[in-house]
Amino acid sequence: MAADDLKSSVKEYLEGLPEVILTRLYESPATCLAVFRLLPALAKMLVMSMLYRDESVHISEIEKFVKTKSRKLQVEALQKLKALHLITEVRRDRSIRLSSTFRNSFRSALTTGPANQSFGVPCETDDKHKVDIAFLDKHASDKWEGILHFMVGTESTGDFGNTAPPPGEGVLSLLHHSGLMENAMGSDMMVGRNESVEGMRISSGGFQFLLQSVNAQIWTLLLQYLNMASNLQMDPVDVLNFIFMLGSLELGKDYSLSALSDTQIKMLEDLRDFGLVYQRKSSSRRFYPTRLATTLTSSDASALRSASSSMDAAINEAGTPPVTTTSSSKSLITNNPGDSGFIILETNFRLYAYTDSPLQIAVLNLFVHLKTRFANMITGQITRDSVRRALINGITADQILTYLSVYAHPQMKKNDPVIPPTVMDQIKLWQLEMDRIRASDGFLYTDFSSFQEYDLVATYAAELGVLEWQDPKRWRFFVSREGNAQVVDFVNRRKAK
Repeated sequence: MAADDLKSSVKEYLEGLPEVILTRLYESPATCLAVFRLLPALAKMLVMSMLYRDESVHISEIEKFVKTKSRKLQVEALQKLKALHLITEVRRDRSIRLSSTFRNSFRSALTTGPANQSFGVPCETDDKHKVDIAFLDKHASDKWEGILHFMVGTESTGDFGNTAPPPGEGVLSLLHHSGLMENAMGSDMMVGRNESVEGMRISSGGFQFLLQSVNAQIWTLLLQYLNMASNLQMDPVDVLNFIFMLGSLELGKDYSLSALSDTQIKMLEDLRDFGLVYQRKSSSRRFYPTRLATTLTSSDASALRSASSSMDAAINEAGTPPVTTTSSSKSLITNNPGDSGFIILETNFRLYAYTDSPLQIAVLNLFVHLKTRFANMITGQITRDSVRRALINGITADQILTYLSVYAHPQMKKNDPVIPPTVMDQIKLWQLEMDRIRASDGFLYTDFSSFQEYDLVATYAAELGVLEWQDPKRWRFFVSREGNAQVVDFVNRRKAK
């Protein structure tokens, strides 16, 4: 998901909220600052031009800021501001006015006024167990990678090389309700139980989720978390305010729980599982935001990468294979924004991937038949069986091709098209093979005493529109589950006569 798409998703959620809820949200300066960051450039300029003007602004004054050829952008900017209830329109004199609640809170955010407790309350006493930024980065990376490992079916490694436990029940429930993972047996069991955890598998949407940046992935889950807030008996205003507050906190500082509401304190347990905050223990009265949290509303997401790119950052822009993979290149959180592809795909369907990450190898294993693993490279083959396995699990041919294109090696990206046409066409053909088969629940009728009896019943089923398939040579046909009762009644009536 691109940065613009991510902003659109967050704004669409906010635009769907009623004005009463948005007005409550705008009472928080931190939320106002976050919403301002999400606005288009022209909308930001219009807000700033009205921020210190208590009276309404005539449309003619706004038009002076915009060139004639950019009137469309002006209309779009005003529509965005109206949808977020940031402005009200006075139609009798064609003027607009900035929301008084937003104006006062945003002023406070810019001038560090007394209401800025919404930006968190730093702890006044020193922490005996103080942690540094490096520790917070590792904690956040381990937590988030643990979620991704669970999604692709591999075991993540915790402290001291031990196998990390699966994510908490809150995370599992969120993955299930967001459609990123589904039960392999198709049942809707509670995801907190061991049997359902073992039965969960990645969905088509989950595979697309892996292609997003970490910041986009986090927002995907947070938006689903917001949708579930009412079911969790949580105030959506408190939830949103806390999320936006986290995006404005300072990395490496510890903050007190004294300024948090009961809903926000309850949220900390889930956010700990996401890796957005760190608490030494659940009863601690202080918390540290991690880099995953402090970059939530930032336009600079260079510190957060996708799992794929971060695992293989050792491949340089010249396209030379890495000699070794350092531990820093395996982290999702890094100060180096370098980003390179790592997959080489030949016309004979042979695949070479320069990676030693168990997570990345597991992603490839979803649609590649892996054969050999070296210190910093694996080889495999894209086969009909491996692609069909991915298709059965809900991954589409387009998603496979997109993945191969996004993470293609720089040398491959010099080609046009990036993926060999023979490979591209064959993967699509394998999907067409799957699409030709359609499964339907129903009943098969056989063992008729004569062809006339068979033809009578089959014709009746066809007239009802419940006949799915028939074989006149062998006197058998198949009807849908919904229409079976009517066919049975017809047969019984014929027997009674």
